[in-house]
Amino acid sequence: MSQDLRVFLEQLEKDGEIKHVTEEVKREYEISTLMMALEKEHRYPVMWFDKVEGSEFPVVTNILGSRERFAKAMGVKTENISQEFGERVKNRFDNLKVVENPPANANLITGNDVDLTKFPILKHFPIDAGPYITSGLCVAKDPETGSDTCGFHRLQLKGKNKLGISFHSRGRMWEYFRRSEERGENMKMAICIGVHPNISLGSQASVPYSLGKFGAIGGLFGEPLEVAQCATIDLQVPAYAEIVLEGEVLANVREPESPFAEYTNYACFRSTENVFQVNAIRYRENPIFHDITPAMSSEHITIISIQREGDILKTLNQNLPNIKAVHSPLSSCGIFHCYISMKKIAEGQPQQALLTVLGMDHHIKMAVVVDEDVDVFNEQEVLWAMATRLQASKGVMILPNCMGETLDPSSDELSRSDKMGIDATKPLSGFSPKIEIDKEAQEAVKRLYKYTK
Repeated sequence: MSQDLRVFLEQLEKDGEIKHVTEEVKREYEISTLMMALEKEHRYPVMWFDKVEGSEFPVVTNILGSRERFAKAMGVKTENISQEFGERVKNRFDNLKVVENPPANANLITGNDVDLTKFPILKHFPIDAGPYITSGLCVAKDPETGSDTCGFHRLQLKGKNKLGISFHSRGRMWEYFRRSEERGENMKMAICIGVHPNISLGSQASVPYSLGKFGAIGGLFGEPLEVAQCATIDLQVPAYAEIVLEGEVLANVREPESPFAEYTNYACFRSTENVFQVNAIRYRENPIFHDITPAMSSEHITIISIQREGDILKTLNQNLPNIKAVHSPLSSCGIFHCYISMKKIAEGQPQQALLTVLGMDHHIKMAVVVDEDVDVFNEQEVLWAMATRLQASKGVMILPNCMGETLDPSSDELSRSDKMGIDATKPLSGFSPKIEIDKEAQEAVKRLYKYTK
């Protein structure tokens, strides 16, 4: 399987999933406004903008905008994407494959010639503090163990060679920087723009701190991740990245960064206020600048949802039998709610599932368990089960003042959040039967569909 984003985009082009905009668009607001309009229409094409004001490079967005696209990248059925993710990230390939002359070596800019403004870095919404790189995959190493990590962090354009960056507090990158700063050292870091969807998805994998992310990403490809050495720092990055920014996060330096339109669909003023100094830029010939529309867009959220579902399925299957499906819906920003369907064979099993899920992930604020006859990917069915199978005094548990998500605007000043577990399953016996459609009639009436069109 090719690990090159360009090969993947070529296939999407053949499949008719890419729409080209040939007229010039502005850097401010126009692209994100169009993408949010398509979002409301539940349309998720890859949009390719050939001409962006003030830049010679195109912008491509919504590459990660649907489950179908992630499934295509992994070569699996869409309905199996979360389970496949959870299984594949366990099948690590820690022996990386080194590519000696990666495509990004075609252009190298260093020193005073570094100029980020040549790239079409967009300002997405009026609330944003400035233009932001939203698809920057940040790569660094633990200064103590040497384990690699990579993840997406918002990057505010502050100057020709300077970006503001906010680390997800209490996350892996934040911890690696804390360890570097404690030693009085800047943290060497590279930022990759334009990588294969499997790399983007694999970067979200939950792995032990002692293990690197690159090995888990290889699991999604079913082979070692192909990497290349940076030109100016001792880091390896995905070999086929379109653009690579090399530099360091400055120790003991903080500057205002925010507000930013976060995935919660609210402006976020919280920030770790770190500063990334860009010392070198490498990029491919005719580089493709990938932009992710921020706020509550499918491209911003789907990747989170798939990762959460895969991790939750993996954990539940270790503790309980008969788990059927898990869904983290778009309506909960892909992160705050979780729906679980199971075949209940003993009373108390839903509560065990709820405690497992609420305890394994500090982001999840509400978990709902339903019976196997409820499709958790159809939110109307989940709400129906809650309406007809739930009595709050018996089926709801509330856990106050738990560790929560910093970007949740409803969390308190210490990022604490209440959690709620809901058992919306039927009792094992004595409950009204659900209305079923006759199977033979269901087949027979297919001949009548022509009259409904």
